[in-house]
Amino acid sequence: MPYDRIKQYLEDQLSQIRSAGLYKGERVITSPQRAHIGVSGRNELLNMCANNYLGLADHPEVRAAAREAVDRWGYGMASVRFICGTQQLHKDLENALAEFLGCDDTILYSSCWDANGGLFETILASEDAVISDELNHASIIDGVRLCKAQRYRYKNNDMADLEAKLKEASAARFRLIATDGVFSMDGTIANLPAICELADRYDALVMVDDSHAVGFMGTGGRGTPEYHGVIGRIDVLTGTLGKALGGGSGGYTCARREIVEILRQRSRPYLFSNSLPPPIVAASLKSLELLTRSTELRDKLESNTVWFRKEMTDAGFQIVPGTHPITPIMLGDAPLAARMAELLLAEGVYVIGFFYPVVPHGKARIRTQVSAVHSREDLKFAVEAFKRVKAIVS
Repeated sequence: MPYDRIKQYLEDQLSQIRSAGLYKGERVITSPQRAHIGVSGRNELLNMCANNYLGLADHPEVRAAAREAVDRWGYGMASVRFICGTQQLHKDLENALAEFLGCDDTILYSSCWDANGGLFETILASEDAVISDELNHASIIDGVRLCKAQRYRYKNNDMADLEAKLKEASAARFRLIATDGVFSMDGTIANLPAICELADRYDALVMVDDSHAVGFMGTGGRGTPEYHGVIGRIDVLTGTLGKALGGGSGGYTCARREIVEILRQRSRPYLFSNSLPPPIVAASLKSLELLTRSTELRDKLESNTVWFRKEMTDAGFQIVPGTHPITPIMLGDAPLAARMAELLLAEGVYVIGFFYPVVPHGKARIRTQVSAVHSREDLKFAVEAFKRVKAIVS
């Protein structure tokens, strides 16, 4: 059979992954996403690796909004937006995001991956240039690959290298700097003020994927542009509804009016993907309402993050410095990261080892993530579990 040859090749590849201790299994969760979760075959575990920054994934008002949307608007749209898939709910969420983030307009996508995948090829051509941070999310990397623009990559958060690449791209018609707002593997924050200054100096646009910041960074939770005081200087802001904003699905591009308009006309993931289901849209609207109603959740998240980072550092763990809830425990060795994750599971803490190709070779880690719904007792439990496991593997 034609499949037999590639079947053997794939089996060999999988065998090599397993023998290297790098096989990524998937644990089956038997409960809602929250601070304590049920996992198939295990007792309840403390969840330390979800993007549920504000705890809204299981918030009663968010769940109620989704239920009410099913009753009023139905389960799904069975269509793309421009044919017969746009409800008032979709426009309400787009308007709410644009107002919240300080942009002209917003366009919804099935995911932030699709938002990034449909951006670059729509607005840039072969005579243009993209200058991208080397640690940008895979969705930005793949989105850039889809376009015909000249590609430049600058060292992570290195403004001198960014300036050098902007000079190299000086002959391009349009230049676009692309960066994550927060680099998801390290929890470090992009230097947006310096990026905006260089963009002004070299006549470049700025694009930021702020998936790991919108909802809780900045005084109003408006992400890294607010955190850095550069709202209005970012030309394109992409993000997800699947992290702090309810933890569901969906993404968006919030940008200058003409950019959003051309995306509605030509962005392939938008034109050829079903509209976001009404329950997700309604739940996301409720999440926006909750985080603008009070700073309580953001304040709790900040307090938890400061405490956990200090305690883990004091316990002797190597952590990438910063203030973000993403707290990477750097281990270097991939099998060690995988083994520690399994030992921590036995201790009652749900974490995952990260290694190549998710992070570079030699940069294996356990990426812990703090949430507003973690109690101080939860975090103490996690620190003590890490200490016990460290003693076992040392």
